[in-house]
Amino acid sequence: MSPVKMNVLPQAVLQSPGEHPKFLEQPLCPPLDFARIHLIKDKDAIDDYLAKNIKGVSKQEAAAYRNSYKKNICIDMLRRGYHKSFSELLALIQKWNALREAAGPGSAIWHEKSLEEQPDKLDQLYHFLTGAEAARRAGHYEKVYDNQLSLACFFSDPEDKWLSDYFYEQSYNTAQLVEIDGGKRKAQAYVNMGLIKEEQGDITKAAEYFEAFYQITEGSSWKDETGHTYASLACQQLWRIYTLLADKMLENKEHQEAIKTLKKALKMAKEGGDIKTQGEAAYCLSLAYHFSGEHETALAVLKTSVEIFTTLCDSAGLGRAYAAVAKILASQGKSNEAVKYLGEFMKDAESANLSQSLVDANILLGKVHNETGNYNEALEYFSQASEAAKALKDLPLVAETESYCGIAKAHQLMVAFNSHVAAAADPLSLQCLLAWKQNRSDMCTDPLPAEHGTETSASKPL
Repeated sequence: MSPVKMNVLPQAVLQSPGEHPKFLEQPLCPPLDFARIHLIKDKDAIDDYLAKNIKGVSKQEAAAYRNSYKKNICIDMLRRGYHKSFSELLALIQKWNALREAAGPGSAIWHEKSLEEQPDKLDQLYHFLTGAEAARRAGHYEKVYDNQLSLACFFSDPEDKWLSDYFYEQSYNTAQLVEIDGGKRKAQAYVNMGLIKEEQGDITKAAEYFEAFYQITEGSSWKDETGHTYASLACQQLWRIYTLLADKMLENKEHQEAIKTLKKALKMAKEGGDIKTQGEAAYCLSLAYHFSGEHETALAVLKTSVEIFTTLCDSAGLGRAYAAVAKILASQGKSNEAVKYLGEFMKDAESANLSQSLVDANILLGKVHNETGNYNEALEYFSQASEAAKALKDLPLVAETESYCGIAKAHQLMVAFNSHVAAAADPLSLQCLLAWKQNRSDMCTDPLPAEHGTETSASKPL
């Protein structure tokens, strides 16, 4: 699944929900007994195959070999009385053809095989559609649901996404009729629909489905195929979706609503029991407080985030949290306090051998000094960050840190350059600028050797 784009909170905080939870072991039907001679495209080759391999067959049997695989499946469905399955299969094939025509030549779907040309998929549709229809006749809606969910899980390839969504929606409708499992299948259906709505961009509707999932699973002992409890899955999904909702609120400057929503997200993270998620939730809540101007509260919440990431030795989380602390302190004019705080970060990174965090700490310290005009100190920290990045053999990170070094060096040069521009009326300063223009060295030479017979005046040291 593609992650929903965030515009205010960092995208790194949220990951794509990925695959749907595995609530049942995926059953696959064996290949059906229908002849697949239709895969031989040439008519003469078919006649040759029949003459050599099949003797004494009836007209009906011969027709089965000549028919397409789809036609044989449809005939068998009708013979066995599965009229609803037959209609549903035809409707799906027609929908695929309509999607292909709508996309037109040149589209990805235009070059794909249609459903009727893929026997393996037709096998699955035949098996589970007829199974669902038989269960429905007997009033066993839990089995109808299981068959539909099996089809939704089977069609997991990107090109089959529309089929997967279709059967998830069908299974959701059926789950409302199941009364013998205490709501277990309803819970599964809610989370599956929530994930579909999230992918479609309807975050509010997705939240409603996840909240229903949470309410049903609260206090239950149900687990998915990976061993995770439904309750913990519900908390994880609600944490994600509440954070996405809050991001939209922050984008619209609805700071107080975003704070309320992120408090709910933090509550879900704590209930879910995942420590890293709690750190991320606290981090997002602190940013919302910062955006609303509540800086002291933001710092207090950030300390919780820092403590969690330190315990987990999470370099990425620590880097984001300390960067937020430095930004908040700098916005309050407390640059010295920011430097002190980041110095502690660097010491902790060194003692814990967190190489990535060491790079992050040096970059953050360099940025603070660069913004306050301490360019020599900024260059020193950026250089240390560059060396640490080289030790990691992370080429993109090396390139980033060297860019920071270049920025600091340029600012160093601007100090000298500006001093000479300000004193341009002085012939000696003007000569210095012209000399620098000729050689473009890192530093303006100052003072220039005086020409013979000319009195010199001292310039300000660089």
